[in-house]
Amino acid sequence: MGKFEVKKVKTGIKFNLKAGNGEIIATSEVYSSEKACLNGIESVRKNCAADIEDQTVEGFAKVKNPKFEIYVDKAGEYRFRLKAKNGEKIISSEGYKAKASCKKGIDSVKRNAPEAAVVNAE
Repeated sequence: MGKFEVKKVKTGIKFNLKAGNGEIIATSEVYSSEKACLNGIESVRKNCAADIEDQTVEGFAKVKNPKFEIYVDKAGEYRFRLKAKNGEKIISSEGYKAKASCKKGIDSVKRNAPEAAVVNAE
């Protein structure tokens, strides 16, 4: 079972969505308050069934928000981000060497986020 791990950082508070094996699937932006962070977690839960927009394909089909976007970063790695209905980025992933691994990351969000517990980081 996955979990949302909430932790304080120098500039505010953020969360990581972790898989059952403890691996980080995706990370949030930094929020100014715990309440805003918890709202971000609820937004992930609410929007994680979204469709995928693969921006690595030439002439890709635009998908309405909420959506997962797959893209290639400056280092040439595949990443995904989940955008809410209003277009705000909720979470983003680490870099993956293969697009298939990136898609597995999205599947992991879809599987883990709805039932994930919220815990405070040590």
